[in-house]
Amino acid sequence: MAISTLLLSGCESTKTEPQVDMLLLDNAPFRQHSVETQKDIFALDANIRATLDHYLDRHNGSNIKVAEQLLQFLVKNGDSSLSYMRGANLSAAEAFYDLNANCLSLSILAYSLSDYLGLKGQFQRVHIPEYWAQTKGYSLLTGHVNLVVTQTNSGARRSSDSREVLYTRPISVVIDFDPNSRQQKFATSKISKERITAMFYSNKGAMHMINQEMDMAYSYFRAAIDIDPLYSAAWGNLAVLYRINDHTRQAESLYQQALLINDENKTALGNLALLYELTDRPDKAEEIRTQLHALRKDNPYYQIALGDEAFANENYDKALKHYRTANKLSAKIHEGYFGLAKVYYVQGDLELSRTFLNRALNLASFGHDKQRYRSKLEWLSAVAKN
Repeated sequence: MAISTLLLSGCESTKTEPQVDMLLLDNAPFRQHSVETQKDIFALDANIRATLDHYLDRHNGSNIKVAEQLLQFLVKNGDSSLSYMRGANLSAAEAFYDLNANCLSLSILAYSLSDYLGLKGQFQRVHIPEYWAQTKGYSLLTGHVNLVVTQTNSGARRSSDSREVLYTRPISVVIDFDPNSRQQKFATSKISKERITAMFYSNKGAMHMINQEMDMAYSYFRAAIDIDPLYSAAWGNLAVLYRINDHTRQAESLYQQALLINDENKTALGNLALLYELTDRPDKAEEIRTQLHALRKDNPYYQIALGDEAFANENYDKALKHYRTANKLSAKIHEGYFGLAKVYYVQGDLELSRTFLNRALNLASFGHDKQRYRSKLEWLSAVAKN
């Protein structure tokens, strides 16, 4: 099966505003349905507002102090109970009741809570390395966002000890739901509420496409483009939808539009290479892939993705090579050691598999990853006894 890559929670900036041909969206071979509005996505229901009012009544002090306490609660609960499901794209209200959400949804919730408290929220793109996950035959390339909350009026913020959040100014706090991002302090750039909404729509469209709900996928991709026509990822994901439904000519035009908006959209470029391959233009496909490999070869997550692909194809020697390369590039990524553990298990070396599972466990940040590795270690122990 040809694997397409979908871009989730990513964003990009452009130096000059490119031309956008909205006529490419005419005569679509899909039925368009209504989707939730931006207001719906960011809304807090009456119960949430009452909870906030009660909390404010009980706590004296500056709003930024209260915001820190509330948002610290989200960070802690997000890290401990969160499955960190990249597909759990929830509105602010949904995320409040169920922290099983991705960083985008949790950041939307944090923005809405902060806004209700009278604070200014500014979304940021976090410039993390490209990171892939596999879902139902699709490769998902995930980006990351966080939120800066600023007190709009003057006032000193009380000091506090042992916080996981990062401070940029005395009256600001950065809310980041990824512990790896908080620790490594990646570069950031500001993005708008419209871009965040487009990312939300595009993510939901990707999930509908993966679940074979093509009309709903189109509806969300179209909504993303309508609210932010310069969001390259939405054009690229829409092109994937057209391609997998055999509308290759339109798909190629949509890929070209995505790249015109952002010529650094590697996801769209890679998917264009796949389209060239599927339409008997192997030379053009290889040219793009050679270019992308040169750009990505020093990214450990790219090596892990190649290892996962080789493992799925039962090419275990090749998988080992890529996982080892990933670990040489960065010795602190648990997925690389888990890859080695998988290969050694298949090859029958249970002791080495256990060794690398333990390394993965020690490096994992999220509770669900730790639990997954503990369960596999327990299962390995049971297998070894039999």
